[in-house]
Amino acid sequence: MLKTAENVTYGHPDKVCDQISDAILDECLRQDPDSRVAVEALGGHGQLVIMGEVTTSAKFDAAQIAREVYKEIGYDEELEIFVNIVKQSPDIARGVDTGGAGDQGIMVGYASSETKELLPREHVLAYNLARKLEEVRVKGQSELAKYLRPDGKSQITINNGQVETVVISTQHSPEIEIEQLRKLVQKEIVDTIVPDYKNIFINPAGPFVQGGFEADTGLTGRKIIVDNYGPQIPVGGGCYSGKDATKVDRSAAYMARYLATKYLKKYQAKEVLVKLAYAIGHPQPVMATAIVDGRDVKIEGYDLSPRGIITTLNLKKPQYRGRARFGYFLDFEAKD
Repeated sequence: MLKTAENVTYGHPDKVCDQISDAILDECLRQDPDSRVAVEALGGHGQLVIMGEVTTSAKFDAAQIAREVYKEIGYDEELEIFVNIVKQSPDIARGVDTGGAGDQGIMVGYASSETKELLPREHVLAYNLARKLEEVRVKGQSELAKYLRPDGKSQITINNGQVETVVISTQHSPEIEIEQLRKLVQKEIVDTIVPDYKNIFINPAGPFVQGGFEADTGLTGRKIIVDNYGPQIPVGGGCYSGKDATKVDRSAAYMARYLATKYLKKYQAKEVLVKLAYAIGHPQPVMATAIVDGRDVKIEGYDLSPRGIITTLNLKKPQYRGRARFGYFLDFEAKD
């Protein structure tokens, strides 16, 4: 069976927007842990628009946060930034004030015994390739590091457990010839993560000099499959970035993943799929189910209200830019 998954570096335009949104969220939570934040960013070609709804006592400069994030990622060009952030709608706040969910939706969590990360193998390998590109560039200690730039993508195809095809596209400086780049990427990136493969494509379209907002448009939440479990696993809800934990798109998805790992270990299962569904303004889910190796198991013993999830997973503290950058399912400091 063929399975394919992709990933992106944190210099990819969509990931840049995710990090900007979550950096704003983190700053709000740093000053006011009860902040309610829903912020999205759209960037490209010298411009950035930041828009959303925030209810907080925090004082922050969204444009300055965005500039700092963009520079820290590794980009130098100046951005013209437009900000339009207003207070949360009273119609939404009415339901959240009483402890209810901030929206309706179905959130999915998944865990697999296939890898130590409890994630699908193709997803893990694509993720590791993207992280290796970042690691080599940031450390700056190799021949390849002199030429790597922030933007990049990876892709893995597995056929019956064997790696069939590796695809890497990475931004680079114009000083390196494409064939030399391909040799270095294969040696320093691919061979260290995936030593055995049949086919490899490195920058298959040729040179990739322009990147980030200079080359392409980015949007918060557009990499939703990358941010979850890859295309083999269903995705519910919306994106994660820019949303505080009263939004079940984020908090219930985190809880669903947390439950999936717990039930995988409890039942020594091969895979677990958890689904949580909510109605806006209501605290408890209208559906909570775990499918453990194909059979339904009732979820019991957990407070699945937004407040309960926030308490269990400690979601009021700043942590979200790191999740946008390095993976949304980093370990939770859960109160078991």
